[in-house]
This record gives sequence, structure tokens and C-alpha cells, in this order.
Amino acid sequence: MNSNPQDGTSVKKYGLALNTASRELGLAISNFAGDSRCQTWNLDRDLATHLHQYLVEFIQPQTFADLAFIAVAKGPGGFTGTRMGMVTARTLAQQLDIPVFAISTLAAVACSSSKKSISNQDMALQMPAQRGQLFGAVYSVNKDSGLTELFTDTVMTPESWQEKLDNWGNSYQLIEVGSELGWSVSSVLELAYLEWQMGSRPDWSDALPFYGQHPVKGH
Repeated sequence: MNSNPQDGTSVKKYGLALNTASRELGLAISNFAGDSRCQTWNLDRDLATHLHQYLVEFIQPQTFADLAFIAVAKGPGGFTGTRMGMVTARTLAQQLDIPVFAISTLAAVACSSSKKSISNQDMALQMPAQRGQLFGAVYSVNKDSGLTELFTDTVMTPESWQEKLDNWGNSYQLIEVGSELGWSVSSVLELAYLEWQMGSRPDWSDALPFYGQHPVKGH
């Protein structure tokens, strides 16, 4: 933990990130000056029951008053889990009067995956959606400035996605995103912090989920 209150270059408060877009709950907290931790739990359908309990226990020894901002995975992902994380983040931010950064789930996976890659290829991410469709997105990664969105998160048929990739002008690395996403919560926090450093302070009311599809067929 950073214990030097005279160091004016350190972040005095913490950022907190939540990823509830899948069966995994992912939580991360950091002051970006040496004190950070991250944890995941596979809660499946018990997410609604245990989210707040795990959050309160995880944040200790810090308190919610120590937070400078909150980051939350906005989707794509499971409808119920994504909604719960977004509501929790918005409610906390409203009560604490701090910003909320809504971060794409696919962007967070791209950020995490880039740390394992030795190439500078674009990152094409695909993730199963309902009713035989796919979520697709393409990002480029710069270690200094974070991600650049080249093709925004979109739901489409597998055929349309393949056509998009076939006509992609650059070389790319294809990443198939699985059903557990909590592990990428540290990248949700990292991407939010990059925006924070650039002066962005989004209001809690601007944090909106991205579902891509209606959960009920026909809507």
C-alpha cells in the first residue's frame, strides 16, 4: 500500500472495477501507486444474492469513501449479470458523486490478450450471442494510449462477421471470447484509468449497458 502522503505524484484515491457480464464476478481495486488487488468468483446464478456481500468484503480495508471513480463492464455479456453490475456501479457513483466509466467487455478482453501477444496485429474478437449470432469487434492496441476501436461491438450473423474479416485490410489476431469474463476485470480498471488520466469524468447517468440483443426472441 502507498503510505507516503507527501508524494504529490501518487493517486490519493482508488479506482474500483466490476465485471458481472458472465457467470464470474470480477472485482479489482487500485490506487495506481503500488496498492492493487483483483479477485474473481464463479457465482453463476448466485450473483444477485452475493454481489453486494462480496463487494463490501473485497473493498476492505478501503472504504467506498476512498474511491475516486468506478469502472464497470458494460457488455456484451449475460443480460441479467450485465444489468446488475451497471445498476450497482451507477448507484454507488451517484451516492458518492464520482464518475463511472462503462467499458466494453470485448475491449477489456482485447487489452488483457494484448499483454500475451508479441505482434502488433489488430485484434478481432468474437463472442457467442443468442439465437445463433455473434458479437464481433476489432481493436488495435497501443501500450501507451490503450485501445483504438476499429470496428465497434456489433451483433451479427456468423456469415456477416466472416465477410467482415475476409475484407479486413490489415492482418489480425482472432480471439474467441469464452463464457467466463470476470478475469478481465483488471483490464476494465486499466482502460478506465487511461480515460481518467486524459481528464474524462463521465457522469453516472451516462453509463449505459450494451446488450446488442433483446433477451426475448422477437423483440
